[in-house]
Amino acid sequence: MRLVDVGRGIPIVLVPGIQGRWEWMKPAVDAMARHCRVITFSLADEPTAQGRFEPARGFDSYVDQIGDALDAAGLTSAVICGVSYGGLVASAFAARHPARVSALVLVSAIPPDWQPDSRVRFYLRAPWLFSPLFFIASLRLYREIAAASAGVLSGISMASRHAVNVVTHMLSPGRMARRVRLLDRVRPQREIANVRAPVLIITGDAELDRVVPVAATRRYLELWPHAKAVTLSRTGHLGLITRPDVFAGLVVGFAERAALPDRMRRQIG
Repeated sequence: MRLVDVGRGIPIVLVPGIQGRWEWMKPAVDAMARHCRVITFSLADEPTAQGRFEPARGFDSYVDQIGDALDAAGLTSAVICGVSYGGLVASAFAARHPARVSALVLVSAIPPDWQPDSRVRFYLRAPWLFSPLFFIASLRLYREIAAASAGVLSGISMASRHAVNVVTHMLSPGRMARRVRLLDRVRPQREIANVRAPVLIITGDAELDRVVPVAATRRYLELWPHAKAVTLSRTGHLGLITRPDVFAGLVVGFAERAALPDRMRRQIG
């Protein structure tokens, strides 16, 4: 498996979203690597991942990949941070391998009872045929990019950089559609409820996340009363890209607190 392993300090494994490419998260990877050790990868069925994807295991292949990454990095455990679709993957890993998860961070994650809405079901009918419409519809995300920017020119510059990154590391509509369909066979809510590791749930502003509603991500709080939730303001679904330094501060700060003994962690709150 092709592994990205950068930085030094507390190890944090970063699991990408449904588009599958770790490169889309590079602003966050670079920001976090200044403060901790970041291990990340593209999802196992991406050709560039050189990973172990077994169609018969489906979604579980992504869960297994986290363990493979820990093994390849020589780690017995780490903080596991999952983004969007990767949040559900990270949650399943935390439930199945609690000894390997020192803490769990979910970023705008889809909940375990997630179902595709009418827009997603439309694209699933013919993902390659409708891909031009998908990219055009993605322009709706500019509103949150503008909100995170200092001005119009800054927003245009940030959007341009992200667009170049997306084009350079192109997603596959077919693989994205398959990842959605794999969830039809997954019902992880009961096992995920057993997670006892420290948990941080990060969302953007409710009016800016046009991909996964903030209320949907916050349903994890019903499963885990011990979880902490925080809003990355002036962002929606792209906060780790549009405000990577603030995002890194939230994740690394939580990871450092999670590494403290339980008594000291309770005192800090």
